[in-house]
Amino acid sequence: MKKIGTGSLKYYIGSCKKNPSNVVDNSQGQLVLPRKGVEGGKACRKGLAQMIVIDELPFKFVESEGFKKFMFVACPRFHIPSRTTMTRDVYQLYLDERIKIKQLLRSSCSRVCLTTDTWTSLQRVNYLCITAHFIDNDWKLNKKILNFCPISSHKGESIGMVIEKCLLNWGIDKLFTVTIDNASSNDVAIGYLRKKFNPRIQNGKYFHMRCMAHIVNLIVVEGLKEMNKSVERVRGAVRYFKECVVVEKIECKKMLCLDVCTRWNSTYLMLDTAQNFERAFERFEEQDTNFRVELERREGWPSVDDWVNVRNLRDFLEHFYKVTLRISGTSYVTSNNFFDELSEIDILLRDAQLKSNVDFSVMVIKMKEKYDKYWGDIDKMNLLMYVACILNPRQKLKYLEFALSEMFSSEKACEMMQKLKESLYEFFDEKMQALYKKRELEICGEDKTSELDKYLAEANEEFIEDFEILLWWKVSSPRFPTLSKMARDVLAILVSTVASESTFSTGGRVLDQYRSSLTPKIVQALVCTQDWIRKSSSQEDIKKIEEQIQDLDKIENGLMQMEIFWREEIDINGEY
Repeated sequence: MKKIGTGSLKYYIGSCKKNPSNVVDNSQGQLVLPRKGVEGGKACRKGLAQMIVIDELPFKFVESEGFKKFMFVACPRFHIPSRTTMTRDVYQLYLDERIKIKQLLRSSCSRVCLTTDTWTSLQRVNYLCITAHFIDNDWKLNKKILNFCPISSHKGESIGMVIEKCLLNWGIDKLFTVTIDNASSNDVAIGYLRKKFNPRIQNGKYFHMRCMAHIVNLIVVEGLKEMNKSVERVRGAVRYFKECVVVEKIECKKMLCLDVCTRWNSTYLMLDTAQNFERAFERFEEQDTNFRVELERREGWPSVDDWVNVRNLRDFLEHFYKVTLRISGTSYVTSNNFFDELSEIDILLRDAQLKSNVDFSVMVIKMKEKYDKYWGDIDKMNLLMYVACILNPRQKLKYLEFALSEMFSSEKACEMMQKLKESLYEFFDEKMQALYKKRELEICGEDKTSELDKYLAEANEEFIEDFEILLWWKVSSPRFPTLSKMARDVLAILVSTVASESTFSTGGRVLDQYRSSLTPKIVQALVCTQDWIRKSSSQEDIKKIEEQIQDLDKIENGLMQMEIFWREEIDINGEY
């Protein structure tokens, strides 16, 4: 006897005209649900690995009870991997993403600029971060962490060898500049790399780019030594400050914070907030007699003059703080604004020396001496930063000539302009290869005016705030094919090492006191992959997510229609 089955029901479902699955809607594609969940399982595993990396979760997170309960409700069929498997998945994700970055670097026609810095972890292990910056074929500025690896020492040659090994592993031979801080060991590292890679541009003369943020830091720290007494007294008051803000009804959203003495920007933030709380300090003195006694025994009580000095210093340091923020960007071009920031600092220091306050004037003189040490002589500077200013279509040579005449004597300004013009044309001639020169002459005939001359002869663009320099060069590249390639190289230079330094905050979270057993290989995979996939999680990924949500909505609607259909069938036939 044949057993009772569901064959007739399946046949009926396939032929019934009321079944929504049998109705073909020409306005949209037919929904097909996958029978097997293998592909979905792989996608879930990859998504889980991305979550571990992006959210900086420990690998044991996948074995936690709460996550298991959530997955049982959200996706009961998903097999949750162990922490060991999760480690392998994360490293495989790193390898897959690394291949994509390699292909991107290989397809890009521009040279690569590096920023690099060193860091010591809680486990007393020295790490070197190497970050690549380049403008791709679509004229987008890219920042990619190449290596986050331990180094044996901070000696220059050791650093140079690690950078060399990194570049060879990535297959990068079009190295343009290296932005690095002013440590003497870094000069040795640059010399090592210059020999190994033999940069074409004027024999590597402009290969070394000194970190602008680091020089600004040296200038400000030098000045703070002269104003240290007033700063120390306010710092002491902040340290012992308690709740008197409510009594004085001070409306300030900022909270008092104690600075790190070696970080001038934190000192600025402390003074910026503390000067709003002067009355609260005075009120607290009335309520707690020990407050003033304790301060007098240590740094001293902040007097009226101290508060005046602090406010003046705060207003003065604000300019340097904003400059540091602007030059520390990694998602936009900074090299074209180098000269603007430089001239702003120069004018600020010259004007500040005219103030009547003796202590303030002495402070500014010390800062100007430090400024002149690094930026007072054009021969000690990387002229590519001036070239970047010229390649800004809003400035060019005319603006540069005017600004230099304001900063220096007319004789020195003329001398500097002559050197800049010579370097600019040498750079352009090196970019223009002999074969291309010949072809251009054949095309242009008797017109021997170079692209550079034509560019400089054109009227400057108007000064507008939202001017996009990369977009301008992208549109103008057909008119200036060689000069635009030169612009791609120069505009990719970063003027500070903040791109690499900011990675250390990620490294500190990855290598905290609870994850000290991670191997250097896994640490590098976590740090680099987080940088890569976070950058890719842009509008393109948002669109993909929106499409996936739309697909899920279609599936949900389809299931609801099937449920309505079966309910109608049950009501009609009275049986299932």
